[in-house]
Amino acid sequence: MPWQQKIQYLYGQPIGVSFMDGTGTSGILCGLSDGKLLVIEYLYQAQFALKQYDMYTIQDIHGFPLCPDQQPLY
Repeated sequence: MPWQQKIQYLYGQPIGVSFMDGTGTSGILCGLSDGKLLVIEYLYQAQFALKQYDMYTIQDIHGFPLCPDQQPLY
């Protein structure tokens, strides 16, 4: 499925983004606006930034997998 069609299912979810140049990033998908993918990314301590990536630079997006079943830590 082309990545543009995944946006409606992944909105508000953690995603990984792969770019055409072989790099990548991850964050929470906030939507698509004016030809740009909007992703909130963690910066440092309690700081986050809304990043905007041009659609033509994106190769694919993927939702994060679920955690495997594990025993609680407490």
